[in-house]
Amino acid sequence: MRVDEGADTASSRSRTLTIAGGLMAGGFLLNVILTATLHPSGEEDDHPAIFTKYAHSGTWIAVHLGQFIGVLVTLSGLLVLYRVLRGAYGPSLLAQLAAAAAVATAAIWAVLQGLDGVGLKQAVDSWVSASGAEKPIRFANAETVRWLEWGFQSYFRILLGLTLALFGTAILTSRRVAGWLGWTALVAGVCSVIFGVDVGYSGLASGLQDVLGIAIFILVLLFTVGVLVTGVREHNRRDR
Repeated sequence: MRVDEGADTASSRSRTLTIAGGLMAGGFLLNVILTATLHPSGEEDDHPAIFTKYAHSGTWIAVHLGQFIGVLVTLSGLLVLYRVLRGAYGPSLLAQLAAAAAVATAAIWAVLQGLDGVGLKQAVDSWVSASGAEKPIRFANAETVRWLEWGFQSYFRILLGLTLALFGTAILTSRRVAGWLGWTALVAGVCSVIFGVDVGYSGLASGLQDVLGIAIFILVLLFTVGVLVTGVREHNRRDR
């Protein structure tokens, strides 16, 4: 009976890890594809130029809705991973804090995408179509929405970094998943926090953000794929 229970536990763990990794990888991939192929790019803090690109984008709202879904799917993968970190004696305080941070990150992400994906689009469209004395007023309105986006982007990045750092630390202390995955998430989290602080001071474009963005991309990709591969390997090992 105990052997069967152990097998069921191992089966549940491998299945949960696979689901967690699949959700994180799928959401991450969706967000990357949408951002790289359909999101207008340019000098983010050159407002006249970038606002013009945003206004001429016919897919802006749809792209941001897709990004919204992609990040929520990724965060749901972290919440599934939380089930693995709970252990036989219940969740640790670190794991609980990590799960709570993931929920808070999802909430601020929803506000950010609503502001950026809908509010900013309406503001820049109004500016482009305005004329005469109304045009500078509409531009000032669009800049106000942009600056609000800066604020929410800054705190989203900080909360996302806190979430990753807490999950990484929980992995390292629980020892229920490979330690290198914990270090990967922890370092990615620290980079994201620094990124978020820099957004608050520098806006949406800086040399530091360029470097940190690449580092975060690589680290999060390694983490998500690592969780998925760990789950698949454990499943295959159990079936042998």
